Amino acid sequence: MVNTNSYSQRAELSSSPVTRRLFNLMEEKKSNLCASIDVRTTAEFLLLVDKLGPFICLVKTHIDIIDDFSYEKTILPLLELSKKHKFMIFEDRKFADIGNTVKAQYTGGVYRIAEWSDITNAHGVTGEGVVKGLKEGASEVTDQPRGLLMLAELSSKGSLAYGEYSAKTVEIAKSDKEFVMGFIAQRDMGGADEGFDWVIMTPGVGLDDKGDSLGQQYRTVDEVVSTGTDIIIVGRGLFGKGRDPTVEGKRYQKAGWDAYLHRTK
Repeated sequence: MVNTNSYSQRAELSSSPVTRRLFNLMEEKKSNLCASIDVRTTAEFLLLVDKLGPFICLVKTHIDIIDDFSYEKTILPLLELSKKHKFMIFEDRKFADIGNTVKAQYTGGVYRIAEWSDITNAHGVTGEGVVKGLKEGASEVTDQPRGLLMLAELSSKGSLAYGEYSAKTVEIAKSDKEFVMGFIAQRDMGGADEGFDWVIMTPGVGLDDKGDSLGQQYRTVDEVVSTGTDIIIVGRGLFGKGRDPTVEGKRYQKAGWDAYLHRTK
């Protein structure tokens, strides 16, 4: 059953501090738009973040694709932009290993994800240990709240994340009500009857394109929000094919917010 309460109402009831902060921020900015900025240089990345910042509640990164990454020149300016424009950060790392390994991947290496990313995500393929490892890692390196999304469903053609796999991933999410804040999914994932109000973030959302040559499939903003999506994740629709990120940022922000208002009226 799709949740028709407002983001602010849900913030008051949430057991996740990251969810509370995110929902309140979304209400403040009137935005449920997450910008997925997958580019190869720090300069282009930060320029797009700065242009899109006013229209978004969240930036989604794949930080390991930036060729000239450095913590000082990539992450520190990103954190400054997050304060300037009031958005949160989601590193789309898709952890998928045993607890001890993901803990090291999350906290260490050159990226030190747990230090700067409010939200990350993980596959359920290795079981509950992935949740425990990531939560433990976050608690050891920062006193800031961190949130985890489980990958219940994917937008790519031929994905194996459906049916029993999705159902078992939902069960893993139930193992931690404060750290696991929701799902990457294409629809509402239930749980309301057990007291769970999960955030649903959905990739593969487009107002113009229908897909690409590598299996990505796009659905409309109205379609995904009406079936339970709380945050629309948009990438190339905001800046690909010569698009103006300022124009598209405003356009997608309005489309996402209008769809949310329609769902909650």
